[in-house]
Order: sequence, then C-alpha cells, then structure tokens
Amino acid sequence: MDALHTLLEQAEAERNQALAAFNQKRSHCDAARAQATHLDAYRADYLQRWNTQFAQGAALEIVRCYQGFADRLETAIVQQGHAVSHAQAALAQAGDLLTAHELRVASVRKLIERREQAARQAIERQEQKADDENAMRMASARNKQGSGFPGVPT
Repeated sequence: MDALHTLLEQAEAERNQALAAFNQKRSHCDAARAQATHLDAYRADYLQRWNTQFAQGAALEIVRCYQGFADRLETAIVQQGHAVSHAQAALAQAGDLLTAHELRVASVRKLIERREQAARQAIERQEQKADDENAMRMASARNKQGSGFPGVPT
C-alpha cells in the first residue's frame, strides 16, 4: 500500500504541475486576446479620427503617413491574431495534459480504495471465521458438559 500512496503523491505532484502550466497558458491566452481587442479598438478609434481629419482636408504627405501607420497597425493586428491562435492551441494542449493527469490521479485513488476495501473484507472474513470457530468450540464444550444436565438431551 505504501507504494500506491507514493504513486498517488507522484501523480498528484505531476497533476499540480500540469495545473500550474494550464493556468499560465490560460493567463497568456487571456492577455493575447486582450491585446487583440485593444488593437482592434485602437484601429477603430484611429480610423474615426483620421476620417474626421480627412473631411477637413489633408496634405498628401499626411495621407501617406496615415496609410503607412494604418498598414503597420493592420500587420500588428494580423500578427496578434496569430499569437491568439497559438495561445489557444497551447491552452488546449495544456488542458488535454491536465485532463490526462487528473485521470491518472483518479485511477490511482480508485485503485487504493479498492485495495483498502479488499483488505477490510479480508479482515472481516477472518473475524467472521474466528467468530464461527469460537461459536463451534463453545457449542462443542456445551455439548460435552450437557450430559450432566437432567432433562437436556445429549
């Protein structure tokens, strides 16, 4: 049983490490999503400000600067989308690993539970057998002593 308890401790430690990795991946994924949302909001605000500016007229040099920055912003948004996808894939993989470790812990616990139940049943059977043997000895002893009692058939 000590070996099973050691195995359970090891499985729990591995599960805890997998849980910490999962939480870290989830945090990273949430941060990537937040950054993507922030970039999208910034782009919308930037477009709105420049549309207002262009309505009043703008020099060609300013339009080129606007377009250059808008292109770089779009590239950043695409790259952030890839980062989000990568973070989601890593999170899914960490979740699968965590599930596998949780299953292992549950399996080892179930095995320990079954072994303990089997040990309890073996002890109960031994106790029942000992009780039965004691009852038979007592009955036998009564039968041997019973020949001295009048009116009691032997």
